[in-house]
Amino acid sequence: MSETEKDIFDSMDQDAAQARKSWAAFVERDVADFFTGNKLEKMTIEDGNGNKAKLGRTKDDGIKIEYTSTVMI
Repeated sequence: MSETEKDIFDSMDQDAAQARKSWAAFVERDVADFFTGNKLEKMTIEDGNGNKAKLGRTKDDGIKIEYTSTVMI
C-alpha cells in the first residue's frame, strides 16, 4: 500500500471516529438535557443516516442511553 493510500485511509478513519464522537456527544449532552428538561420517561431519536438512540428513565431517576452509530466508507 502506498503512503498516499495510507493517508487516505487514515483520514477516513479519523472522519468516521469524529462522526461517532459527534453523535455520542450530541446524544449525551443535548438530547439528555432535552429529555431531563421535559421530564420524559422514554424517547427514541434517529438522524436518517443510521444513527439511533433510545433514552429511558431508570427506577432511581437516572437516564439509560443506548445508541448506535453507522459509518459509510
